[in-house]
Amino acid sequence: MKAGLVTDILGFMPLEEMLDTCVDLRFEALELGCGNWSKAPHIDLDGLLESAVKREEFLNAIKSRGLEIAALNCSGNQLDPTEEGEAHKAVIEKTFQLAGLLGVETVVMMSGCPSGGPNDVTPNWLTHPILPSHFKILEWQWNEVALPYWEKAVKVAEERGVKKIAIENLGCNLVHNPETLFKLRNEVGDMVGMNFDPSHLFWMGGDPIAAARALGSAIYHVHAKDVRIERGVNDIHGLIDVKPMESFATRSWNYVALGYGHDVGYWKEFFTVVKMAGYEGPVVLEMEDLTMEPLTGVKKSMDVLKEALPRDFKNTSLSLSISK
Repeated sequence: MKAGLVTDILGFMPLEEMLDTCVDLRFEALELGCGNWSKAPHIDLDGLLESAVKREEFLNAIKSRGLEIAALNCSGNQLDPTEEGEAHKAVIEKTFQLAGLLGVETVVMMSGCPSGGPNDVTPNWLTHPILPSHFKILEWQWNEVALPYWEKAVKVAEERGVKKIAIENLGCNLVHNPETLFKLRNEVGDMVGMNFDPSHLFWMGGDPIAAARALGSAIYHVHAKDVRIERGVNDIHGLIDVKPMESFATRSWNYVALGYGHDVGYWKEFFTVVKMAGYEGPVVLEMEDLTMEPLTGVKKSMDVLKEALPRDFKNTSLSLSISK
């Protein structure tokens, strides 16, 4: 279970500086954004697709430091009915292609969220259907939009050499928990599994440890990311909060550095249960705590990760220092 980093948090650093920082902090694997919701600070998607020389230089910069690519990320909403959705589809297909060329087996992305009907142009995430029309919307979203897209997407990914598509359980997406992941997986096959991000289950009121047991071999990738339920706010208003993330002082929950929502004891149990479920891949830190500087949050989170992962970091530290 190698320790990795979603490198967007260090997007203010150029590639070489980011890589050196990851080595210094004892990360071993990288998840690199390729576009869509990511600004792709460390990947020139088109440039790498067009040039074998650039791909070789890119991989050498990573491997020469003892690092590896855990996954490429192209998260966005490819089911958006507007031009934005078409643009996101294009980035996804390019990411599949680049993954194959770089020898990266896993691509992280979202399931997507369609509009509420064929004449609607706004994505519609239904979370409280109570009327017959609501259930008709859900049926249309799944059967007329999502499943046809995903049946084609898994074939394209396989043709490009991708082994696993890890769908994140993020809100505002049709796939946002184990149940909806299995709904998709049962229809399109085991090319798709979950990028299991426990933070999202926290704010939805779920239990990531129980979910890990239920997911089992369907866990294809893991994000280390925490949420703090804000006492004195959640107690009054509940977990449904539509204020922007920047309004963290008044929100009922916030994304926080690892350990700032749940202590290290929780994370020890979580990562152990994930391993017991059969997952031995990278655990990739995603830091989105707006109450502290990005690098500070990464360092604080890595301290927890090193203590909580069920493995020894001592030998890794030696090999990285030698490689560097």
